[in-house]
Amino acid sequence: MPQLSPDAPATRPWDDHFAASLRGFGPIGILAIGAVYLGNSVFVPFGAILVLIWAWRSRTPWSEIGFVLPERWLRTVAMGIAFGVAFKLVMKALVMPLLGAPPKNQAFQFLVGNTAALPYILYVVLVGAAFGEEVLFRGYAFERFGKLFGRNRGAKPLIVLITAVWFGLEHYTLQGTAGVEQATIVGLVFGTIFAITGRLWMLIVAHAAFDLTAVAIIFWDFEWDVAHSVFR
Repeated sequence: MPQLSPDAPATRPWDDHFAASLRGFGPIGILAIGAVYLGNSVFVPFGAILVLIWAWRSRTPWSEIGFVLPERWLRTVAMGIAFGVAFKLVMKALVMPLLGAPPKNQAFQFLVGNTAALPYILYVVLVGAAFGEEVLFRGYAFERFGKLFGRNRGAKPLIVLITAVWFGLEHYTLQGTAGVEQATIVGLVFGTIFAITGRLWMLIVAHAAFDLTAVAIIFWDFEWDVAHSVFR
């Protein structure tokens, strides 16, 4: 909880109690968790917005949900873009073919050459996926599970595994089994990075670059070529 200056007004006891309840796992804490994930089911960025409101109202330090300012923004952005693009190409050309995934993602074939659909998909990618999913599945989920499981030796690997599987299953309705496989692998990789660094900004940029690369491949109808670039 942030320290108050001597001149700051005293915090009311009920307010302290409510903030602590939001951070805990009593009725209020569980309701808050339910609201966040229900909000995500209704409207993806809404879950992330609720996380930010929860962090502010519960007086949870922003650093505990991954919002640590980078020492060098340019390096962080460059690393995120390079990693996201490379990761997507490796997944499309090497990993997914080994898993037997179809070369084309049927859920997004409407994007091929469809300029009119780009504003919508860019909003989904940048706001809903890159920002919304990273705040929810890495920042918030790691903080909540971290408080629940403690800091024992196996806690972080367990949290990485749980959040990765959860993240993967979220993609089943739209993208089927292949979508679950890809998202679970992404969740394992991104979750491991977050478990080590505790920082979100590079992952947000990397997630955006990953998905934008996917959009570009589909839009210009390169999916088949990329998917068969290693295994012909």
